[in-house]
Amino acid sequence: MIKILLVDDHKIIRDGIQSLLKDEATIQVVGEASNGLEMVDFIPNNPVDVILMDLNMPLMDGFEGTKYIRENYPNIKILVLSMLDHENYISKVLDLGASGYILKNTGREEMVYAITTVAAGNQFICTEIALNLLKRVQSTATKTEANGSRQHGDLSKREIEVLRLIAEGFTNAEIADKLFTSKRTIESHRQHLIEKTQAKNTAALVKFALEKGIID
Repeated sequence: MIKILLVDDHKIIRDGIQSLLKDEATIQVVGEASNGLEMVDFIPNNPVDVILMDLNMPLMDGFEGTKYIRENYPNIKILVLSMLDHENYISKVLDLGASGYILKNTGREEMVYAITTVAAGNQFICTEIALNLLKRVQSTATKTEANGSRQHGDLSKREIEVLRLIAEGFTNAEIADKLFTSKRTIESHRQHLIEKTQAKNTAALVKFALEKGIID
């Protein structure tokens, strides 16, 4: 049986969680607290496995509460239950020692799974947070890629390939063979390169490629 302490300053939230978990045979809610100080008073005389705790609370918030539990009761696991989904809050409370983080709109099944996961000594981040973090990472990667392209003077991938081969001294015909295209197409790429880089000749193109780090 996993013994749970609910710590949230809103009674309606505590009542809602009690209702969600009442039929779980392996989970027992053994107490409630409306802030971190009430939690501190409850812990010494009551065995608890997992604390399901909000972050924004009066007197002692979830950050202070997490730090206190980690320093004084390292065997008790902390599962944060919050409306805050910003990665700074998530990172901070996990660094302080929380084992998991779920949002207040998390469904019953995921909440139960989160509780059993952290009780077993593992970490858990709810699906919505994980997806949001993934989107932010992907967005950052896209912006980085776009910035990298702009650093090359808005050259296309094929134009950069042609520029590298020009810098290596290949003729238009040789470049066409290497890229499996026509000589006329390479001549067109070369003309576009000259226009975009404002280079007057091949030497200037090579200088541009060196300055932009396109070639070593």
